[in-house]
Amino acid sequence: MTLAVRYLSARTLDTAPAPSTPPGPGEVELAPAYVGICGTDLHIFHGDMDARVAAPAVLGHEMAGRVVRVGPDVEGWAPGDAVTVMPLRWDDTCPACRNGHQHICQHLDFIGIDSPGALQQRWTVPASTLIRLPGSLPLDRAALVEPTAVAVHDVGRAGVRAGERVVVVGGGPVGVLIALVAQAAGADVRVVELSAHRRLLAEELGLTVWDPAADDLPERVRGWTGDAGADVAFEVSGAAGGVDTAVDVLGVRGRLCLVAIHPRPREVNLHRFFWRELTLVGARLYDRSDFEKAVTLVADGTIPADRLITKVVPLTQAPAAFEALEGGGDVMKILVDCTDEAREATV
Repeated sequence: MTLAVRYLSARTLDTAPAPSTPPGPGEVELAPAYVGICGTDLHIFHGDMDARVAAPAVLGHEMAGRVVRVGPDVEGWAPGDAVTVMPLRWDDTCPACRNGHQHICQHLDFIGIDSPGALQQRWTVPASTLIRLPGSLPLDRAALVEPTAVAVHDVGRAGVRAGERVVVVGGGPVGVLIALVAQAAGADVRVVELSAHRRLLAEELGLTVWDPAADDLPERVRGWTGDAGADVAFEVSGAAGGVDTAVDVLGVRGRLCLVAIHPRPREVNLHRFFWRELTLVGARLYDRSDFEKAVTLVADGTIPADRLITKVVPLTQAPAAFEALEGGGDVMKILVDCTDEAREATV
């Protein structure tokens, strides 16, 4: 038996023994070391995804750990290998897959949502989901590869080019990662964030940040861009006001990349889309090339992952960590450390 964090119902998690599944053909068994809690996990915790998540459900998809066992027909992997997981399983038969968009398969199994995730001491996954990590990369920092892959995909979907002016609305973990990835691509970036704590952290990371409560954003954008408007805006806040801001800051032929999950329909200023010939693109998940680039960005320090980790808690305190994240502003990224309990469970 192994320990796992399970979602039972809205705002109810527990830590309980769970069976350890030996790896079958094409599978590997992992020992997760660190698992990050993200915004999607919070949506599940709030009960917003009960139509999709079958309780009791083991959550978690931002992880780094090591291979423990390999199943039959698995080649290229051995116990002790440091890995992260691209938590996607697709059918390869639907129209999306046939058109080369497997990451948004029409019958996608997002591991950690639709099937058991990483918040457990032992985790069996398809070997095809593994992404190799450099031995020099600490596993706590490597747990941020998955959200960095999200940011890499988002910046790619928006087509950000060197020299473009980019506004990121929302300075939480993904917003800051998008800003850092876009800046590394040569863009001139501004982050819009209400939380003073998050603004300070973003500034310490070398980003320029605006406070929407204190700044006249349209005026700031006009002055910054010579009255042209931003080339790209990312909506990462998930708030109605964030949508308005992202639309309002764009110049002619600007691109709006929708990143945040909006659980309810939002009003959008379509007249501005018409008037300025704006483009809206959705950005969901990632592919293997996004993950591989994310590994490089975290490993070479372009993404200062250690600075984004607010705290690390043991597996048994994971339920309380979900509640701490609800406060939002003073917390960036919480990691769950599965290693101590894993050692105790296997002694």
